[in-house]
Amino acid sequence: MNSKKIFSLILITVLVCAFSGLAFAKTYVVGTSAGFPPFEYVDENGDVVGFDVDLVKAIGELKGFDVEVKDISFDSLPAALKTGNIDMIAAGMTITTEREKVLDFSQPYWTANQSIIVTEDAQEGLTLLFGDHDIGVQTGTTGDIWVTDNFKEKGILTGKVAHYDTFVLVVSDLINGNLDGVVLDTPVAESYAAQKPVKVVAEIVTGEEYGIAVDEGNTELLDLINEGIDELKANGKMDELITKYFK
Repeated sequence: MNSKKIFSLILITVLVCAFSGLAFAKTYVVGTSAGFPPFEYVDENGDVVGFDVDLVKAIGELKGFDVEVKDISFDSLPAALKTGNIDMIAAGMTITTEREKVLDFSQPYWTANQSIIVTEDAQEGLTLLFGDHDIGVQTGTTGDIWVTDNFKEKGILTGKVAHYDTFVLVVSDLINGNLDGVVLDTPVAESYAAQKPVKVVAEIVTGEEYGIAVDEGNTELLDLINEGIDELKANGKMDELITKYFK
């Protein structure tokens, strides 16, 4: 066999191996709810972007898998995971005892409290959670659970707790004068305050921790995620993402 044929065979082998590797690269579908800036939101091009999106993509680059992002209402994310429509949840989701009964969470990657936002000309802070005030929340969030359990069900808050699919709709109703205040995670509250005519008037210390969720028993994927988070912390990429979205 002459040298040209040998070279051709080698080239073909290399190309076949390369394309085979691409063909068998695993793609995981990531569920999120794109009304939670800067963790996930829709940019001017209509793409879902944000800290969580970049985080899972960075993990994928390290651990050898691709990512497809699917935008779903927050309260529907666990069901989508259980039915196999998505493979993981990256949506600023707080690790709670109730959620851990049906989902497995990664190690925490963020800590946050809850805050109250109002329109720029409003004055009230924590007193909004007392008496006849209307408070907006995103359905299924820890803010929703916190206000309902601690104030609404105990009769301290006599106004309505209005539920919405996304915080985009909640904040819109606040600006339009249909709500007195909104309860949401502090970094997201600060993000909206920087972009919209609203302000943060109170912070509720809850010490919540966010994790990436997978279906119960999916230890293979969970191990990849945890390893990826550790590696991103070690190589400085996590700090880069924090600087990009929060500083």
